[in-house]
Amino acid sequence: MHSQQDLVRDCLHGDPRAQRALYDTYAEVMLGVCCRYIRSQADAEDVLQEAFVRVFTRLGQYRGSGELGGWIRRIVVHSALNFLKRPSRVHEPLSFAEEGPEPVSDLDPVPDLEAKELAALIRSLPAGFRTVFNLYAIEGYSHAEIAELMNIRETTSRSQYLRARAALAEMIRRHHAATSQKQSP
Repeated sequence: MHSQQDLVRDCLHGDPRAQRALYDTYAEVMLGVCCRYIRSQADAEDVLQEAFVRVFTRLGQYRGSGELGGWIRRIVVHSALNFLKRPSRVHEPLSFAEEGPEPVSDLDPVPDLEAKELAALIRSLPAGFRTVFNLYAIEGYSHAEIAELMNIRETTSRSQYLRARAALAEMIRRHHAATSQKQSP
């Protein structure tokens, strides 16, 4: 088993087995990251491949000070965002509403949701909501960082996040109500 440093060194020396090991180690998790941003499985797989091309071409820039997976994740997230910014008739457009935030209920819809069900609900959010929600709630970016990444105002990022939370809470409530009805005699 390669250590992280050995794996990077061997990849930089062009060892195809090390490159394959690096890809095999991170591809499944990073595909999940792509799928959080991009609805189409085929597009998510394409973005993953583009991201790994960037990983291998920029691997010399990795300094080893942090976790390799975190460094790769940042490249994957940026690749997904770049995909969403491209004009295309195939994928949904990435747009942001500039209105102020809508109030979010303090009620916590705590239904029995599986992780896959929650992920599917997040994926069904509109692209702008989904992107900001993922960047803020899952990836841990600040609203200032999101604003810079997406070339939007910080208030727009906050608004999109609050709207995404409200929409997600409503979808969870509907899901819970539908599930409760099916289980009732």
